[in-house]
Amino acid sequence: MKDALCDALRRYAEAHADRDGVARAPIPGLSVVRATATGELQYAIQRPLIYLVAQGTKQVTMGSRTLSCSAGDSVLISADVPTVSQITRASPVAPYLSFVLDLDPAVIAELATEMTATPVEGWAPVRLQPTDDEVADAALRMVRLLDRPASVRVLQAQLVREMHYWLLAGRHGPAIRHLGFPDSHARRIARAVELIRCEFTSTLPVERLASAAGMSPSAFHHHFRAVTSLSPLQFQKQLRLIEARRLMLAEGLPASNAAYAVGYASVPQFTREYRRLFGLPPVRDIEQARRRSQAAG
Repeated sequence: MKDALCDALRRYAEAHADRDGVARAPIPGLSVVRATATGELQYAIQRPLIYLVAQGTKQVTMGSRTLSCSAGDSVLISADVPTVSQITRASPVAPYLSFVLDLDPAVIAELATEMTATPVEGWAPVRLQPTDDEVADAALRMVRLLDRPASVRVLQAQLVREMHYWLLAGRHGPAIRHLGFPDSHARRIARAVELIRCEFTSTLPVERLASAAGMSPSAFHHHFRAVTSLSPLQFQKQLRLIEARRLMLAEGLPASNAAYAVGYASVPQFTREYRRLFGLPPVRDIEQARRRSQAAG
């Protein structure tokens, strides 16, 4: 089964991947990732998602915790959390391949109610587990469907629902169920996170964010850090810096323009905070990233 999934992912990625190795599928929230060489560190604040590694190895770090996932593993990210990841084993002969699907809280809520399941204690936002056979089978059928557009339109909803069912019924189920309960701390904080994502270039009073989460400001601060590992201000700052780096790498913006574009009023402050997150000042970091990209290409 897992060999069949690897072959299907390889074929789809070879036909559809962009220059970054990402093949975005016609099913919303689904993508296939392919890399033929080890990569640089990738900084992101992830949305809730699951990814199944079919070949190669990837490391994912959140805070002080580092997970190494290889073929047959799946990584669940069940909250909007900052991660640093790196593909650590990949080659042209045996590329890194993974199946990535955004989790849908509405589907989870419906299924969790039907399955009469409740969340459990000990929730963690990032988890590594062996991929359940039923999950791998559902992923294989989704990938095989992608090159049949007429069938995708008819079958995608039920296949996405089935994938969520098997995830809830499997090893990741206890962690995923937190996303299905509207009054869970994870879901309430997610409402504030969505506001920050939409307006990350603006100043957002904590009272407005707490109101979006339906909490008092003090409770909001506590639960926001518990879910995301950051304060609201740190979260917004990381979003700004990650977007600024993307603007410099992908669109060629000078550092000062990128700083102003993401909401900074002070370029020196931007430079200090950029170096603190990425380890180098903006100009040197982008130069090094471009040299690595050219060498790999």
